[in-house]
Amino acid sequence: MLGTIVNALAIIAGSLIGLIFRGGIPEKYSQTLMHAIGLAVILIGLKGALQTDAILIVIISLAIGSVIGECLKIEDRLEWLGKQIGKRVSKKEDGIAEGFVTTTLLYCVGAMAIVGSMESGLAGNHQTLYAKSILDGIGSIVFASTLGIGVLFSAVSVFIYQGLITLSAIYVKPFLTPDVVSQMSATGGLLIMAIGIGLLEIKKIRIGNMLPAIFIPLIYDMLKYVLALF
Repeated sequence: MLGTIVNALAIIAGSLIGLIFRGGIPEKYSQTLMHAIGLAVILIGLKGALQTDAILIVIISLAIGSVIGECLKIEDRLEWLGKQIGKRVSKKEDGIAEGFVTTTLLYCVGAMAIVGSMESGLAGNHQTLYAKSILDGIGSIVFASTLGIGVLFSAVSVFIYQGLITLSAIYVKPFLTPDVVSQMSATGGLLIMAIGIGLLEIKKIRIGNMLPAIFIPLIYDMLKYVLALF
């Protein structure tokens, strides 16, 4: 769990620094900065999306995962949580919810979050999460300076999400083949691209409801193993 703890603390530290600079950045600069970040996020997602040739599995994962996410109303629950936080710290509920939801998704759907948490749980290797901590900390400075205090609370989401993956990694170790990991990373990469599209204000995509798609390749591989026993 050490890597996840460091990651959460880095987000908190970066957010606090970003909040200090928030009032001193003119709106036109903030908007241009957000668009620049959006482009960078799309590039990061594209690199992740190209990690596998199993396109059919990625497509099926997105379809099934999106249906599951819609049934669970993940996006609505995240927005509700963001607004509840907003009620307690500020009158600008929607602004806080936007920062919370955007950065929660960005920090949780990437390959580094999944693979790093698994490495941490399986081998006690925290290097990937340490590297992610640096990136998230820097990102939090920028996001908090433009989106506000909601970014800080995404540290809680990261702690819970990555912590659960770390603790459960030992139980899914036999199924974490290179192919499965690359398929999960590719699916996550597409979701990161969708976040970038949202930051560019091209189209708001309900990415939260697509989160289960990341784990469909793993579930599929586990089902194949179970069926092979009969």
